Amino acid sequence: MRIGSIFCGAGGLDLGLKQAGLDIIWAFDNDNDCVSTYRKNIDGNAEQADVKNIIFNDLPDVDVIVGGFPCQGFSVANKHRAGNDERNLLYYEFVRSVTEKQPKFFLAENVRGILSLEKGEAIKKIVKDFSNAGYFVEYKLCNASDYSVPQNRYRVFIWGIRKDLGSNIIRYWPEPITAEKKEKISVGVALKGIPEPDENHKLMNHIGSKYKVTNRNFTGCRTTDPKKPCPTIIARGNGKGGVNAIQHPNNHRRMTVREQAIIQTFPLDFEFIGSMSSCYRQIGNAVPVKLAKLFGESLLKTWSKIS
Repeated sequence: MRIGSIFCGAGGLDLGLKQAGLDIIWAFDNDNDCVSTYRKNIDGNAEQADVKNIIFNDLPDVDVIVGGFPCQGFSVANKHRAGNDERNLLYYEFVRSVTEKQPKFFLAENVRGILSLEKGEAIKKIVKDFSNAGYFVEYKLCNASDYSVPQNRYRVFIWGIRKDLGSNIIRYWPEPITAEKKEKISVGVALKGIPEPDENHKLMNHIGSKYKVTNRNFTGCRTTDPKKPCPTIIARGNGKGGVNAIQHPNNHRRMTVREQAIIQTFPLDFEFIGSMSSCYRQIGNAVPVKLAKLFGESLLKTWSKIS
């Protein structure tokens, strides 16, 4: 299957799809560091561009368009979120890409706050917009820790199938490990054997925030339980110019860039480009690679039933 990707970021979603056997045909993001990271690790053809300026009809046809359109306006962590937030309006560019290219499928990802925005009216409008573009639409709230990712990360996945392909197509959503009665992976297990950043090592991006550890009931400041999945890896700062990196499971410091990448299931040889803050942000905005691979396998399974 051929993939077109917008808002590709550092490529967590695309890397997982590629690992599942899908082909990335084109990819765009407006952040230079993200594009540099993507080019180095996934595909050298990724381009930096403002999505509003992309002429999709000039691009090669693809079977699937994917993307995690900017979610900060939707996030429950944003106390001032509103439906008319400019970042939310970028979702219309995703709708435009699907409308113009008419791929067989589309897959979009966003934070769970999108479900409660405007008392649930926002998600209804999103479904209607994609339906008007010619797609049967389903969405599901998934917790990454249910899919062998060592992190409690709730995200909404919106999946569309072009109506002319038929109304009886079964979407093969990834199967959670809880259905197989497997245990969730803890953050302590995920980071076992990773040396301290000041020890002798050869890990890339193994540098971290010096922002002090404070045990308060606030995102990024809570104690990390080594026996449970990691709290959600976030992309935003602490409001004082630093990065609100999650505390290490030993709670003696904050996680390094590499450790948070491990929690997001990026390979150890995946190198992030940019400042430390930029790298943290790229990781915090990404789809966990392992979960993305499962979605890739689900797309292929669904396609096999209709091709």
